Amino acid sequence: MSVPILTKMHINGYDVLSVNNGPWKVCTNADRLGSFHSREEAFAFAAALPTRVVRSRRHANT
Repeated sequence: MSVPILTKMHINGYDVLSVNNGPWKVCTNADRLGSFHSREEAFAFAAALPTRVVRSRRHANT
């Protein structure tokens, strides 16, 4: 039985990850934006995207 290996980094607010030395993916919490053969390609793509700002929901005072 093997254990999956997850490599995950953040660039400009995007997740750049690889599972079991597979393709590198650039993602947000909701979408996968691209899949690449090398880490350098994924980093370059994430760096070229506009900076992503995650905003929390505002709660109304009731």
